[in-house]
Amino acid sequence: MTDRPRWFTHADEGHSQWYVERFRTMAAEGADLEGEARLVDAMVPRGSRILDAGCGPGRIAGALHRRGHRVVGVDVDPVLIEAAKADHPGPTYHVADLATLDLAEEPFDLVVSAGNVMVFLTPGTEPAVLARLRDHVRPGGRIVLGFRREPDIYSYDQLDRDAAAAGLTLEHRFATWDLEPFTADSGFAVTVLRVP
Repeated sequence: MTDRPRWFTHADEGHSQWYVERFRTMAAEGADLEGEARLVDAMVPRGSRILDAGCGPGRIAGALHRRGHRVVGVDVDPVLIEAAKADHPGPTYHVADLATLDLAEEPFDLVVSAGNVMVFLTPGTEPAVLARLRDHVRPGGRIVLGFRREPDIYSYDQLDRDAAAAGLTLEHRFATWDLEPFTADSGFAVTVLRVP
């Protein structure tokens, strides 16, 4: 058992900078990097407060900011936060661990956590992360999680159990950010949870 996120323990040295450069290259080549942001934008009114939990180098936070939302991005990796500030200015960014997240701000309308964040957490902290995210969302708001199927790390069944234990309601599950139907064979899931 480790007390460090898998993002650090399951990657080579220099992984963070490689990740930053990967998305810079994709953006320069014209890749569509805003699919997650389009879905989130459709779920809330203009000017909503959105938390990008595990924001990485800021591509989703930046896209939501450009769409007129008030966005805060949080990531445990300072390299990624520095890239987010440089490449996607506008949102407020913080270096923080989601398992102990404590933002002294007004509640958010929605939390988005894309980029496989749930499988990069410190092992065993998933229930704490869901509880911390829930505590940062206004009543009736949503938490939207997107991550690949990794049953040996964190299964969708375990997510459902942990979400229910945190008092969250499963509202939708899709196989992609463009709402393809989820099936038992889907290798990815976008899960929408409602905060009571």
